[in-house]
Amino acid sequence: MMAVRLVIGLGLTILTLVFAGRRVWWLYTLIRSGQPTGGRTADVGARLRTQLVEVFGQRRLLRWTIPGLAHFFTFWGFVVLITVYIEAYGVLFDEQFAIPLIGHSPVLGFLQDFIALAVLASIITFAVMRVRQAPERRQRASRFYGSHTGGAWLILFMIFNVIWTLFLFRGTEVNNGTFPYRSGAFASDGAAALLAPLGAGTNQILETVGLLLHIGVMLAFLIIVLYSKHLHIFIAPINVAAKRMPKALGPLLPMESGGKEIDFEDPGEDDVFGRGKIEDFTWKGMLDFATCTECGRCQSQCPAWNTGKPLSPKLVIMDLRDHLFAKAPYLIGDQAVPDHSDVDVLALAAGNGHHVPESGFGRVPGSGPEQATRPLVGTAETGGVIDPDVLWSCTTCGACVEQCPVDIEHVDHIVDMRRYQVMIEAEFPTELGTLFRNLENKGNPWGQNQSARMDWAKGLDFKVPQLTDETLPADVEYLFWIGCAGAYDDNAKRTVRATAELLHIAGVNYVVLGDGETCNGDPARRSGNEFLFQMLAQQNVEVLNMAFEGREPGRRKIVTTCPHCFNTLGREYPQLDGHYEVVHHTQLLNQLVRDKRLVPVPAADGPAVTYHDPCYLGRHNEVYSPPRELVGASGAQLTEMPRHGDRSMCCGAGGARMWMEERIGKRVNLDRVDEAIATGTSAIATGCPFCRVMLTDGLTTREAEGTAANQTEVLDVAQLLLTSVKRSAPTPPIGSE
Repeated sequence: MMAVRLVIGLGLTILTLVFAGRRVWWLYTLIRSGQPTGGRTADVGARLRTQLVEVFGQRRLLRWTIPGLAHFFTFWGFVVLITVYIEAYGVLFDEQFAIPLIGHSPVLGFLQDFIALAVLASIITFAVMRVRQAPERRQRASRFYGSHTGGAWLILFMIFNVIWTLFLFRGTEVNNGTFPYRSGAFASDGAAALLAPLGAGTNQILETVGLLLHIGVMLAFLIIVLYSKHLHIFIAPINVAAKRMPKALGPLLPMESGGKEIDFEDPGEDDVFGRGKIEDFTWKGMLDFATCTECGRCQSQCPAWNTGKPLSPKLVIMDLRDHLFAKAPYLIGDQAVPDHSDVDVLALAAGNGHHVPESGFGRVPGSGPEQATRPLVGTAETGGVIDPDVLWSCTTCGACVEQCPVDIEHVDHIVDMRRYQVMIEAEFPTELGTLFRNLENKGNPWGQNQSARMDWAKGLDFKVPQLTDETLPADVEYLFWIGCAGAYDDNAKRTVRATAELLHIAGVNYVVLGDGETCNGDPARRSGNEFLFQMLAQQNVEVLNMAFEGREPGRRKIVTTCPHCFNTLGREYPQLDGHYEVVHHTQLLNQLVRDKRLVPVPAADGPAVTYHDPCYLGRHNEVYSPPRELVGASGAQLTEMPRHGDRSMCCGAGGARMWMEERIGKRVNLDRVDEAIATGTSAIATGCPFCRVMLTDGLTTREAEGTAANQTEVLDVAQLLLTSVKRSAPTPPIGSE
């Protein structure tokens, strides 16, 4: 019997390892074929901590309590049950085998049995969730809509097989006197009690059968994983280790070609702008595609998807992955990419559809020449992998990146595809043409005259200090960056006026650039026009570096009321040698309140307020507390919307969507306003001028429809604070005579 065990067990293992090895090498070669990229191994200490927290601690998954706990126990089941497989292979050679040093410990025996039962409970939980979330019934409302659910059920079945064969093997070992644990393994003892009535001879046969089944199930499981979306079991830790640190939000990466940053003043002849083909993606991008678990957390949080748009971050990654795998023979094989002339992509596209209409990969099936020649971005008529309506629906809010448990960088990939469409193909929504012309010719998205940049300050009862020389005076602490919205939008003007007045009351020494400001370039960059961004940013960096000339780090301070300016000036301008300490106005005002330089006096019956988290203040830069603390300090009663904090719903303006028409589905701002109205508050507070525009427009629409109270208003946190500060006795500014 021992010889039979050994021959069958080792034979199956060697055969499986051959097939698995070939697949692993194929995957490695394919991912390595991606473009080089740097910065993925820096700060090893932080990356090790991330492995501990995100992989072993399952922090991101535990944000969703029930599925998170189920996945936590399943993950640790894979880890702990490695010891059971060490024992199983040891028993092939010696039926009395025990792991050295710990192999007879009742603690290990208990842990093995406990985790096996926890895994069993977890897969039952997963099964219930998949039944309740069945896309066949819930359609787009299911986060599994578009996922390969059949493969998921197969994996749950295989995990179940691992568990029952484990207890069959261990239970018969107990009855045959070969079990290494005399106590602790309570579930194995229970299995033994059930099997004991079968008799000694049957238990001896069943031990061999259970052992070989347990090993065989594991080997089959290994092959299934390597050829399915559950590949993430092995490569997710690698993807987490190679993530952007601290996360893939905030600044966009500089454009690279061939692993080197593109010099926009003198680009190379062979430089590739953005991603126009699947092979243009970096190896990290390809690793992202292969890592996707199809869990749908990103899809469930996406504002575009939740308002009826065709964009699902999950389906984008799945489509890119499937296209990458299908085109692999042309990337790492010996097949040359064919000429377009002998491939009728249109005929193929006309007769095929994916399992869900929002997914573009299935428009052209197979791995033949038609797969190699289809466009990466294109309509159904052209067989595009990613539809333009999908690409341009993204608000770059970062909800997908925030929720992804395996650190996929969706926003970076979407913007990279936009870059190619804008700069190489000149294919983009027509409204963006107006935006680009306004930015290039007027220096602002509105196309207003530069001479009007200080109009916001008219009517204030104090003089707003404006920079008159090229360099800031030595006694100036902050440069107040007004931004285009603050200069030209009527609602945003109220915000900068309130902020300026509060800074004046607090005695903060600041100046503004006035007509020396130009748009920071955020809408150009996030719509894919990197060249225009570089032009605008270089101009601003020259002005700012001159203004801060001679100032050491720590004294190059900028305050702004716009989260997009906040993000771009503080986190993207360092890419162009512009290094500044940038704070959002809510952060500075909150500090001034703490320092007693501003003394708010709450009203006896403060207004009921709900707060909307701007994406580029919250998710992208993790500023959540200061605005809320200011709301509380002003005396307002804060009522949170269901989606707030890092799960806040986008207003719909990001990713240059502010400047594009919204023709598909429900308007994103209306969805957010409906949520705010449902809180029953009298005001919606925010800390972003673009959020304010979108929320105001949505509220106006709902008021016209009669679904919102006319007394409801949208205002900035600074306005709430100013109202409460003005209730206190007037005091001269600090430092005044």
